[in-house]
Amino acid sequence: MAIEAPRSMPTGQRNVVRSNDSASLWNCTLSPGWTRSEVQVLRQALIKLGIGNWMKIIESECLPGKTIAQMNLQTQRMLGQQSTAEFNGLHVDALQIGQINEMRQGPEIRRKNNCIVNTGGKLTREEVERRRKEHRAKFEVAEDVWTSIVLPRPDNPLVLLDRKREELKSLVKELDNVVARIAAIEQTGSLDQATGTKRPRE
Repeated sequence: MAIEAPRSMPTGQRNVVRSNDSASLWNCTLSPGWTRSEVQVLRQALIKLGIGNWMKIIESECLPGKTIAQMNLQTQRMLGQQSTAEFNGLHVDALQIGQINEMRQGPEIRRKNNCIVNTGGKLTREEVERRRKEHRAKFEVAEDVWTSIVLPRPDNPLVLLDRKREELKSLVKELDNVVARIAAIEQTGSLDQATGTKRPRE
């Protein structure tokens, strides 16, 4: 039975989980250092920019701080297979493919970290290209859909760092004021004296 390419991918930041996503679509293992929301952003980025276009994803600034190695490893887990060459450049939903790979059974199927591994020899260039064409026909998202996806752009980490430093300065100043008030209270002997009411220390 032919598998239809997904056509219902919404655009923008509201694209968190589609209404037709099944629970098992999220069975992929998270790589260390990844949150589910970050995986969703990677999912959108792979659909919009294509599997393996790591520099374009980095330049989009949708996943600040993520390295090519981290994105590649998480993509393998989303696809449910270690070899990604046959998907390079394709605008596909990695989680949809991962759901299909999860159901694959047979004596020839070997898995490591829930990912199918290639147990035969290295695929020839012709075989990789044949598979890529097959995947394009089965899984590629319509161009009008992937071009309309808007990737989120979190605040620049350096700007966030400066903002946190300013917040820290403000908190330190506030803490200094509290410490000074406590010292004043201890010197006068009671909280009432600090507020203007005289009462002998008990």
